[in-house]
Amino acid sequence: MEELIQIIQANIQYAHYIIFAALLLAGLNIPVSEDAMIFISALLASKHPDYLPHLFIGVYLGAYFSDLICYSLGRFLGPKLFKIRFFANMVPPERITKISTYYEKYGVITLILGRFIPFGVRNALFLTAGLGKMSFIKFALSDLLACTISTFSFFTLYFHYGESVINYIKQANILFFAMAFILLGVFWYRKKRAV
Repeated sequence: MEELIQIIQANIQYAHYIIFAALLLAGLNIPVSEDAMIFISALLASKHPDYLPHLFIGVYLGAYFSDLICYSLGRFLGPKLFKIRFFANMVPPERITKISTYYEKYGVITLILGRFIPFGVRNALFLTAGLGKMSFIKFALSDLLACTISTFSFFTLYFHYGESVINYIKQANILFFAMAFILLGVFWYRKKRAV
């Protein structure tokens, strides 16, 4: 990560474009960490305050458009994605049905909470929204709200507290992931018992 920060810092006037482009690749499920890009942007903004608006807008729009790309993959390629092993392993057909049910039942809350769950859950949610044929307008507006909350929150924390807050955020992410996993388990168990 240090090398990436150094490369971007050496080209600070283009940093927001580099970060934006990297996040667009993440929308294609190329392993680029949104969290890392937000951290790098905030860290650079704290060292170069003149570039703060550029860096925030670059990371924010990159994260948002990345989500739209991922959604579009699911929406327009649909079942063809399952012929590609990477995607087939990422979102099994049963999971599409489950997540589509969450979208119908909880709507925006699913996206807001999903954006805070680490470990590749975000892209799986966005891809599933597309595969489940969620309305584009509904997805775009819901994700705009979710992306605004998460990007602004993390950027602000990293900007003000830098590396000292990373471990706390990692622990919170793990806790959040565990809670989501437990809630899904309880939901699944109750559903099984009802049948």
